[in-house]
Amino acid sequence: MATERVRVRVGERELSLSNLDKPMFPDLTKGEMIDYYTRIAPVLLPHLAGRPLTRKRYPNGAAAGSFFEKNAPSHTPDWVRTVTLPVPGSTMDRETVDFVVVDELATLVWLANLAALELHVPQWRVDGDDAAQPPDLIVFDLDPGPPAGLTECFAVALALREELAADGITAYPKTSGRKGMQLLCPIASTQPAPVVSGYAKRLAHRLAQHDPDRVVDRMTRSLRPGKVFIDWSQNNAAKTTVAPYSLRAGAAPMVSLPLHWAEVEAGRPVTGGPAAALSRMDSDGDLLAGLTEPGPRVPEE
Repeated sequence: MATERVRVRVGERELSLSNLDKPMFPDLTKGEMIDYYTRIAPVLLPHLAGRPLTRKRYPNGAAAGSFFEKNAPSHTPDWVRTVTLPVPGSTMDRETVDFVVVDELATLVWLANLAALELHVPQWRVDGDDAAQPPDLIVFDLDPGPPAGLTECFAVALALREELAADGITAYPKTSGRKGMQLLCPIASTQPAPVVSGYAKRLAHRLAQHDPDRVVDRMTRSLRPGKVFIDWSQNNAAKTTVAPYSLRAGAAPMVSLPLHWAEVEAGRPVTGGPAAALSRMDSDGDLLAGLTEPGPRVPEE
């Protein structure tokens, strides 16, 4: 059976979209997923621009198999920006990877048509010469061990915010789109990743020492039930974090949703899917817009 294709124009680009009626979730088709990414693009694109993108693709929907993809596919259009970067320790035995960089809406739509449901980015950007820059973000991934949940993450997020503020660093909260949340902080892009990661590790360890009944900073899973794991290791230059406004796979389409600090302070879990993200954009704009502005240097030992 021939695949039905639809030709569309996105800005100056012409794209061929296919299988728009394919269910990505029981109540969300691929066409509706593309529509979501098109409509959320004004607030999403600034968080993708200049960052080598890792995609998690679900060719047969969120309930079926998936795979992470870093390398640009062989059929990548010549107008899509790619950057060739070293990947030491690659599981695919590659010395370099040609990453896709999403700097325009057409690239985002093209990837959504490839069933790139989840979008993951590093904490650093590439410059105009396609060279990797020092990190301009620091991230704290808060992962609750059941029976702890998002409410417990909120309490730890508030403690982290206080510690970061004491160092002159502003934190912005968002959900992970699953059970936990992240704090993202803009920093000066002047310090190497090991320095940034070392600061995150020290801060996580300090909170774990101050509140051992609620916080853990070690990855050992046996230590995590009922506590919130502060994953500081996300600041390794090789790691990525789900982008703000990205969809997440699961039983229902959820979004990595920016939060108001007032919601965190109220301890009221706030989650949602595409409709919630679009509503939040319409009412608040981008709650994470501050992430695109330069921040301070992190304290060094």
